[in-house]
Amino acid sequence: MTFGQQTELADWNRSALTPGLCSVTLRHSSITDVAAIAAEAGLAGIEWGTDVHIGDLDSADEAREATLDAGMAVLSLGSYYRAGSFADFDAVVQLAVRLGAPRIRVWAGEQGSADTDGDGRLTVVQDARRIAEIAGGHGVDVAFEYHGGTLTDTPDSTLRLLQEIGRDNVGTYWQPAVGLTDQAALASLRQVLDHVTGVHCFSWWPEHERLALSGRKQLWQSAADILREAGRPFDMMLEFVADDLPENISHDADFLHHIALGED
Repeated sequence: MTFGQQTELADWNRSALTPGLCSVTLRHSSITDVAAIAAEAGLAGIEWGTDVHIGDLDSADEAREATLDAGMAVLSLGSYYRAGSFADFDAVVQLAVRLGAPRIRVWAGEQGSADTDGDGRLTVVQDARRIAEIAGGHGVDVAFEYHGGTLTDTPDSTLRLLQEIGRDNVGTYWQPAVGLTDQAALASLRQVLDHVTGVHCFSWWPEHERLALSGRKQLWQSAADILREAGRPFDMMLEFVADDLPENISHDADFLHHIALGED
């Protein structure tokens, strides 16, 4: 690690906002390359996904070692577990423990809130309580992906779900819903803020077109201000970059650095 990278990481440590990278951003890169690219960009941590990179205990060990060797932290395990499925969650927790992840990302069912009846919602709640207990037994938190097609597709449904689950180690991520204006997206962040543990950062506009993170500069500057004013730590993790090119991570990381520290 160069002196410049050490200085950047020291700057991150002075901020309540920890900038990181979701490994899903680099689906076609090896674990070693993901860690190297994130470190080269001056990022402070990685959310490792089970979509490609973390599939067994050996890969979890490799990712943990690569992350720590690069001077970064493991921020979370990005799982694709669907609450409500009552599938094997012990295996997911074991991956998180071996990875050294303090948190597991999960998904709130398989349908949007408008399409889920009372019984379907109760199934998600009951399973979420179950997996929260399993994770909590290992000192691990759970956070829902804030996403369409699930019960965290709106702020109201998200807040209701978390209230129904009623577990201290269950929270939510946040990201701007596709197609929302800056004002509407920021309003949703303010609504769920008390339960947010991490933010997935990307700029899509007007729909799924991938821009540089600074392509929605006002949105992300304002989001960082809201998070900073909350007075507690948050992870801000780059999830998608323009054209899915690894070389665009450095540009987005530089912008993330400035907004995390409250710089113009």
